[in-house]
Order: sequence, then structure tokens, then C-alpha cells
Amino acid sequence: MTTHGETAATSTPDARALQEGIAEFYDQSSGLWEDIWGDHMHHGFYDPNSNVSGSDHPAAQIRMIEESLRFAGITDDPAKQPKTIVDVGCGIGGSSRYLARKFGAECQGITLSPVQAGRANVLAKDEGLADKVSFQVADALKQPFPDGQFDLVWCMESGEHMPDKAKFVNELARVAAPGGTIIIVTWCHRDLGPSEEDLEPWEKKLLNRICNAYYLPEWCSTSNYVKLLQSLSLQAADWSERVAPFWPAVIRSAFTWKGFISLLRSGLKAIKGALVMPLMIQGYQKGVIKFAIITCRKPE
Repeated sequence: MTTHGETAATSTPDARALQEGIAEFYDQSSGLWEDIWGDHMHHGFYDPNSNVSGSDHPAAQIRMIEESLRFAGITDDPAKQPKTIVDVGCGIGGSSRYLARKFGAECQGITLSPVQAGRANVLAKDEGLADKVSFQVADALKQPFPDGQFDLVWCMESGEHMPDKAKFVNELARVAAPGGTIIIVTWCHRDLGPSEEDLEPWEKKLLNRICNAYYLPEWCSTSNYVKLLQSLSLQAADWSERVAPFWPAVIRSAFTWKGFISLLRSGLKAIKGALVMPLMIQGYQKGVIKFAIITCRKPE
């Protein structure tokens, strides 16, 4: 694994296989996740000095959304609120529905998983939001939207699946409206030191095992994203400490009776993903894996 996972093209056989693997993984595992954790398929945001109870995790996932908006400078001022939003890698639409309600905005979500898109549309209808939010199967590297359409481009833990990071951020910038905000919250590997050309062999081995289970291409660092987005007004932060309680909680939920039965029903890909969850904890604890937020604003 190198730090330059931005070279693969979506038209190559390897990239097509990656897309198919991602779609199948989420087709199998999304029902399990919703059954145990609800409709937000992302980390929570925690106070590192507090004791975390089991009931705090759904609230922590909402805090992740709110803290991401705050970090990006999106306030409750009605004059500055986004009216059009795209949710890139939308899962079953938890963020989309939350943002649509919060801002009264129209939101479109895209995912590679037909199961996710279908479930997201059902939930939108059930919650009375079908006129505000919609979901479809689409490639984040070839988004089916015209240039400059969205006030807010939202990417909550989807960037790690992108085989071409340069094409990914260029596509985000393309669909953002002039003056629009881009928010990327994503898993990264640590930044390399001045004398380093690559990660240590044991670090690459650990990340490769996670890649194989979760259908990830090569990882990149936060500094890689910063370089790709340096032409925009950008800020970034390491939130690894803020998400530390998340994976232990996911593991505990998987080994409840309800979690165990749901996991068995979900299929081999979901089981394989569950088995490598301890590696995520190990990666965070050893400083190999970083949880980053990168936000920027497209010039007017």
C-alpha cells in the first residue's frame, strides 16, 4: 500500500470489482446495521473525558452531524442555510433526512447499493419527506448532476471507498454551487513524517486486512486530501479522539443475542466485516488510523 490511492480509474476491471463488492457488502449489511444501530451509518462524536453509556451512541451520531456543520461554519442563520444538498454515499439516508428537516432543504442521496437506495426512499416516504429527499444508485465519481447544483456537498464516511481521490474531490467541487460548502468526514491513515516514503510494513498489513473486509481501495492521509483541495478555502482537523468509543460499542452490540442473530442472517460479507472490527480499534490505538474532517468552500 502506498499513500497515493488516487490513480485507479472507475472503468478498470479492478475498479468495477470494487464497486460491485461495495454494493454487495452494503446490500447485505445495511439491514443488520439499521436493526442494531438505526438509520445513521457513521461514527458518533464523543467527549473524550466523559463516561459513555450505551444509550449515548445514537445521540453521539447526531452530534457528529451537528459538529461537522459547526466546523464548516454552517449556522442556524436562515439566510445562510443550504437549500440544496447532495449526500454522497448516503447509506439508508439518515443524514439526508436529518439535514432536510433541519434546513427545510431539498436533498438527493447517491449510493452504489440498490438495497440502501430502496430502503432510504421507503423511510423518506414513511417520514413524510418524499417531497424533500430522494435516493438513487449512482457512482460518486460520475455523479448524475449538473455543475454547480448544490449549496452543501455532504460526504459522511464515504471517501474511504473511493479508488480515485483526485477524481472524487473534483467531482464534489463540480457539483457544488459557487459559494457552496463541501464537508468530507473520512477514515485516513496517519500523515507520513518528513523522512518517510511509506507506512511501516505492519501498518500496511493491518490496513490491508481492513480493506479486504470492507471493500476499500488504498488509504490516503489527511494531508493528501489537503493537497487535492488546496485551491479552495480549506480547513481540516483530526477527530480520532472524538470517535474512540465508537468501535468498542459496535463490537459489544454485535455480540448481543439480537446482534448475533442479525449478523447470521446478513450473510458472509457482513460476518467478515464484523470479524475485523477489532482491527479498527487497534489501528486507532496505535495511531495508524485517523478520523478526519476536511471542509472547504467553493469560490463565488
